[in-house]
Amino acid sequence: MQGIKRRIVFITLYELIAIAIVTGAVALIFEQGLGHSGALAVISSAIAVVWNLTFTHLFEMWEARQAVKGRSLKRRVAHAIGFEGGLVALLVPAFAWWLDISLWEALVADLGFVLFFLVYTFVFNWGFDRVFGLPASAAPAPQAATQG
Repeated sequence: MQGIKRRIVFITLYELIAIAIVTGAVALIFEQGLGHSGALAVISSAIAVVWNLTFTHLFEMWEARQAVKGRSLKRRVAHAIGFEGGLVALLVPAFAWWLDISLWEALVADLGFVLFFLVYTFVFNWGFDRVFGLPASAAPAPQAATQG
């Protein structure tokens, strides 16, 4: 699976799982109702989807220019950190506003989510690639057939 179809399936699965996790976590941690927590999860998801499309496109453009193909541990860690770092900058203000807390409190609260999502992003990406295969940008070049 390649291109936009791959991105749509990836983002849909990733965000549905994330919405469920964030809804439950916010409800428990901030003692909010499921409706209020779920709304924040959906807002966060919408922000994350736009960021995911942007970041993944830029990452794959960079990746396609690399001499070494494939997705090593180092490359997967870089992807997860880059994605989550950008997402923190986007989500902290939304959390502060929605939960009526300071930016500092939202940042501190978001650190727990960041740690969880660093692991979640890494595991999800690895699992997605195992199930659906690597994108063309990361696939090793085919070996020329040798005659013998």
